[in-house]
Amino acid sequence: MKRSSILCAMVLTVFTIRAESRYTYDAPKDLFLGTFALGVFVPPFFVSGSNSKAVTADAGTVNPFDRSLMFAYNKPLDIAGDVGMYGLAVLPVISLIGNIANINAVASYAIMYGEAFSLTYGTVEIIKDATSRNRPYTYFGGIPAGMEEDYYNSFPSRHTALAFMSAGFLSSTFVTEYPDSPLKIPVVVISNALAVGVGVSRIASGNHFLTDVLVGGAIGSLYGYLIPFLHLRKQDAARFALSPMANGFMLTWKR
Repeated sequence: MKRSSILCAMVLTVFTIRAESRYTYDAPKDLFLGTFALGVFVPPFFVSGSNSKAVTADAGTVNPFDRSLMFAYNKPLDIAGDVGMYGLAVLPVISLIGNIANINAVASYAIMYGEAFSLTYGTVEIIKDATSRNRPYTYFGGIPAGMEEDYYNSFPSRHTALAFMSAGFLSSTFVTEYPDSPLKIPVVVISNALAVGVGVSRIASGNHFLTDVLVGGAIGSLYGYLIPFLHLRKQDAARFALSPMANGFMLTWKR
């Protein structure tokens, strides 16, 4: 009983129970975002890319940047990538712990994550269908069993995109909800390290080229950070300022 009390006290210290989440949904805005997200998410289910590429490809046609990191298929690493992606998908719930009993907060997070996931998945699939790029393992001869309909969908990496979307979503929401938490830096570092691990596994397993992973990571990060930002409450959104610089823009946050 004493240990349970100590554990509860530690949890309450780390995750300050908030009166309300710093994120909220807005009917008009989310009607637009949700419709747009569905418009990106649904089409790929009805359109498929061309598999006209040769089953066994010539490595000499690969650009030097990608050619330096090409591997044959590795099933254990392929499974490791799956585990990492699915594991990261559930981690964003950590940011909701302090408001788990608040139905509005739960609804806001569900809407945000649904939009971020749909936009990430849909964007990746649209690009896949438009590019039709052979996976690295096709350059080593043969296609793994069960992948006969997927060997030409290399660019960009869906696993990496979804992993970085989840990592970005968790990082942005956790830091915003718990700015004074001692777990702030560990959460950001660990979640992004796991996302990088997913990307590495996709390359080492022979499923993707380095450029597939880099572009996938960029797409996932974009939506993982952008969607929560668009759902900040007005008083919190006002704390962010976009300032012009000589070589671009700087985003700052005032507490």
